[in-house]
Amino acid sequence: MVDRKHTGRSKRVVICGAGEAGEMIGREIVNNPRLAMELVAFLDDDPKKLWSEIHGVPVVGNNDDLRHVITEYEVEEVLIAMPSASGDIARKIIEECIAEEVAHRILPGVFEIIHGDAKIYQVRDVQVEDLLKRDPIELDLSAITEEFEGRTILITGAGGSIGAELCRQLTPFKPEKLLLLGHGENSIFEIQNELARKFPDVPAVPIVGDIKDARKIEKVFEAYKPSIVFHAAAHKHIGLMELNIEEAVKNNVTGTRVMAEEAITHGASRFILISTDKAVNPASAMGASKMVAELVVQALRYGNDTNFVTVRFGNVLESRGSVITVFKKQIEMGGPVTVTDPEMTRYFMTVYEAVQLVVQASAIGEDGDIMILDMGLPIRIEELAKDLIRLSGYVPDKDIEINYIGMKHGERLNEELIASHESLTSTPIEQIMVVAPPSVDQYKILAQAAALEKTAADMDKVLMLDILSQLVPSYNPTEKAIND
Repeated sequence: MVDRKHTGRSKRVVICGAGEAGEMIGREIVNNPRLAMELVAFLDDDPKKLWSEIHGVPVVGNNDDLRHVITEYEVEEVLIAMPSASGDIARKIIEECIAEEVAHRILPGVFEIIHGDAKIYQVRDVQVEDLLKRDPIELDLSAITEEFEGRTILITGAGGSIGAELCRQLTPFKPEKLLLLGHGENSIFEIQNELARKFPDVPAVPIVGDIKDARKIEKVFEAYKPSIVFHAAAHKHIGLMELNIEEAVKNNVTGTRVMAEEAITHGASRFILISTDKAVNPASAMGASKMVAELVVQALRYGNDTNFVTVRFGNVLESRGSVITVFKKQIEMGGPVTVTDPEMTRYFMTVYEAVQLVVQASAIGEDGDIMILDMGLPIRIEELAKDLIRLSGYVPDKDIEINYIGMKHGERLNEELIASHESLTSTPIEQIMVVAPPSVDQYKILAQAAALEKTAADMDKVLMLDILSQLVPSYNPTEKAIND
């Protein structure tokens, strides 16, 4: 192998990507000697760019030539400057860099780049979301602007992963006001400060409160009269909720009902429920409680002017308590990384991409629609663990051991986004599909949900599980769930 440790202070660098972003990064390297980087070549898959020059530096090949170029040009670091490229392209380049034992960093996706200007300081270490990134989403910005501009928008769970990202992405559409509702004061404090710094012209009102507190929620609606509600607050941890089923019911069912009823009472034009793939044929009480939340908003939508839209999707990378954060902590501690089953798969999406589609789906969805986000292909958790170990600079099962511990109660090998009785139709946005509103017995659903809420308040676990299984026939609580 070529010795790439040069005695000079400038590191020899190649940039993968000779587009606008690569040109900007290249310009900084060439014009700023303090960076201590020597740009020796560009690579780009556009054959028209071959042997052209950018800032005096040639485009010497395409990305398939990377290993050859690393050797021939004695490259010490590869910068990946293709913010619109898919995760598959990034993965291939990264694998080549690992094979050649050269440092590599990446420019983040197009929406992480401030004002569209790529800067060298934005180049960062590769993260797992870079490997899962899909093609950019073509949004109907006019529909989104028309829906949200000048409106007062209430976001529940505003300090959480989805809620906070909703705040960030809705603010540029110039709502009249954002209401940031959350139970945790620190997370609400943080997102309020962030929005005040980045979007000082849009008022963001911090509201610390519990979605189950009907009197508090009533006062919020009376005071601010939001026209749009994004209901992202929910309990989501399967294992914890199996041990605290009454809390799953209280938060996910009672909290949803309280929010939806107040939206109707105070004339909100639109209510968007954030749901989950775990609600489909649920194996856990948490999943079943989220399906009941879906049924409750379907039942409540009759006889009023509020449009109810449900958006259902899978796992979000880097959300609090996600498998990614668990794996990272395990790697930091030297392992082992614990995987439940080598065949387990999950759908994953970056938080930015998920919320981008939620915003679009909420703008185009009609009353009762269940919007399904295209999550791409399911990812094997074992492969995800190995990717994270490699990205941390270690070799799986050599430096960091992987242990298989078996599935937890309430888990299943594979998740689903639609039930067997549901059928998908397309929308104008390629990554969003829709399930037509289901036919529900409004009074029966609401009566059963009220009985369910009472059993949760009474801590009657056996009856609670019985009513859950009546409301969601595909949910069959196990003996363990009943007896824990």
